[in-house]
Amino acid sequence: MIKLPENIDWSFEPEAMSPLALAYVGDAVYELYIRVLLVGQGSPKMKDLHRQAVKYVRAGTQAAFLKELEPLLTEEELAVVRWGRNAKSGHTPKSADVLEYRHSTGFEALIGYLYLKGRQERLFELLGELGPLIETSGGQEG
Repeated sequence: MIKLPENIDWSFEPEAMSPLALAYVGDAVYELYIRVLLVGQGSPKMKDLHRQAVKYVRAGTQAAFLKELEPLLTEEELAVVRWGRNAKSGHTPKSADVLEYRHSTGFEALIGYLYLKGRQERLFELLGELGPLIETSGGQEG
């Protein structure tokens, strides 16, 4: 675990943040989770690790993962997903359509929200549900 500097106020109120800020944090947390998971699977080549990671962090894959997780989410978590999904970012990546991108933003907002709320146990419970999909799916091609 990373030891955070003590002279900085690390308390956050995710409800007071923009959904895009939550998604920004969620993107980083999720990518770190994916990288650690892939390293743990033992691929020795950095090129291979990067290629695999990109498959899982792209908008289409995140949107598909969100669809898998939705039945497991609480009302509070679903509200965060909707809040993130409805946020207007002003752009869409070339590799995703608008709907995929919005759903991936909702997914990332949820990850950021849970992380900043200090709900790591719930965060890892949900991300753990994706483990079998990550091991067997190879991510979304494209």
